[in-house]
Amino acid sequence: MVDKMDASDSDSDDMAEHFKARDIGLRAQKKILSRMANKSVAKVFIDETTGSLLDNVYRLAKAYTGNKKEAEKLVKNVIKTVIKLGVLYRNNQFSQEEIQIAEKFKQRFHATAMAVVSFSEVDFSYDRAYLMQALTECCATLRLLVRRHLSEKSLSRIDTTFAFFANPAFLDAVFCHNSEYGEILNKIVSDMNKALDEGGM
Repeated sequence: MVDKMDASDSDSDDMAEHFKARDIGLRAQKKILSRMANKSVAKVFIDETTGSLLDNVYRLAKAYTGNKKEAEKLVKNVIKTVIKLGVLYRNNQFSQEEIQIAEKFKQRFHATAMAVVSFSEVDFSYDRAYLMQALTECCATLRLLVRRHLSEKSLSRIDTTFAFFANPAFLDAVFCHNSEYGEILNKIVSDMNKALDEGGM
């Protein structure tokens, strides 16, 4: 685990100190960056298209919940998770097995994004059960990827985020015919299409 790696098995004191320092550095990066989960920091890890997508997700969450703080927390949780994944990846913390899990997550997330686009663009194609299952699988795969590296609090953030989007009442409200959230959904789908074209999803 990045947060609590044990260097006691190292061959020498110098080696142990090296690993300890690296682990403290990684832990500090994750904590500092996640505490500063705002747009300026996010730009390092999140491109312009994804930033626009998150802005529109915030607008949708705020409109649906009627709660500005809840919507902000939801998007901040997404940003914190992306930042931590970025830190782990840039510091070569994922094992070969985890890299394969990451690829599996990317494929599942891509398929889910494609489904959202399709359900939005094709009338009466919305399949609630499919989306709920797809989001549940994405959550489980992401948890599997990061469970060795992140704290229970971070894993809880992942669960809470996916639970919000997989909520059947939320999905029905957003994807029903003539939904009141249609305009925001169209902006989200436009961002998703652009991200898909750019290979960001």
